Amino acid sequence: MNKIHAAITAVNGYVPDYILTNDELSRMVDTNDEWITSRTGIKERRILKGAGLGVSDMAAQAVKGLLDKRGIAADEIDLIIFCTVTPDMPFPASANIVADKVGAKNAWGYDLQAACSGFIFGLSTGSQFIETGRYKKVIVVGADKMSSIVDYEDRTTCVIFGDGCGAVLLEPNRDGVGIIDFVLKSDGSGASFLHQKAGGSVNPASHDTVDAKEHFIYQEGKSVFKFAVTNMADVSAEVMERNGLSSADVTWLVPHQANKRIIDATASRMGLNEDKVMVNIERYGNTTAATIPLCLWEWENQLKQGDNIILAAFGGGFTWGAVYLKWAYDR
Repeated sequence: MNKIHAAITAVNGYVPDYILTNDELSRMVDTNDEWITSRTGIKERRILKGAGLGVSDMAAQAVKGLLDKRGIAADEIDLIIFCTVTPDMPFPASANIVADKVGAKNAWGYDLQAACSGFIFGLSTGSQFIETGRYKKVIVVGADKMSSIVDYEDRTTCVIFGDGCGAVLLEPNRDGVGIIDFVLKSDGSGASFLHQKAGGSVNPASHDTVDAKEHFIYQEGKSVFKFAVTNMADVSAEVMERNGLSSADVTWLVPHQANKRIIDATASRMGLNEDKVMVNIERYGNTTAATIPLCLWEWENQLKQGDNIILAAFGGGFTWGAVYLKWAYDR
């Protein structure tokens, strides 16, 4: 009997309508288009506007579209893994909220928090439920409303992040396509370089924490850049070596969209030309857990069954990893 692989059988995305351009940011904080573009590669990012709208609202749009594309009902879904650092609320899980919004009445779910690496951690986790034969349909969501934790007076972070959501459906496949291998890593000593200081059990919310702006993202950019360039490239090369892949064998690299220079360094380490690298950071910025599924969504029409694809990410924590998969279908 052929081994069961977890194959992506549908992908969908959602980004808010509002576009925050570099020019608009330059009227909010001391920056300009040239400064942002040269350091990050970002020209604009999407922002979720509207009272009472959270990350589950973006996810509900993405998941409904995903179900329509695959032609299945919401009650056929077994499990939803929701990867995010900006849940609607600390509890209940946003996975449960989005299941209710889309009518996935037979699904259980949970949130997974691995920062910018969240989607590949969730994809790797979801694949295990498929490979064991326990479940037939697992949805992995990568979504973040980063505008909810960005200080728009801090030019080191506000230029980087945007809002968005991507989702994939995993189903069993015995034809040799799907998720083949993954390498996941973490290093908690990096927590001081990229974190949200307040709002957890160590430093609960108070008037003082709000006044001190401790509920926003803090990032020590140079240290994060150094770790990301090295580790994201290393783990991508590692998953290639483990599976005997040369640069010629790789059809696409799908890197986390954190910074164009990090993307370029990872591609260079893998020996890949630009035409094999999915990049949309200039239009969406860093949407944290959403960047990789949003790339898959935008490039879906170019993907062919059997394509060798490497997904790679690096995130706060630190977390990083790579997934090797063979694409399962022609659009």
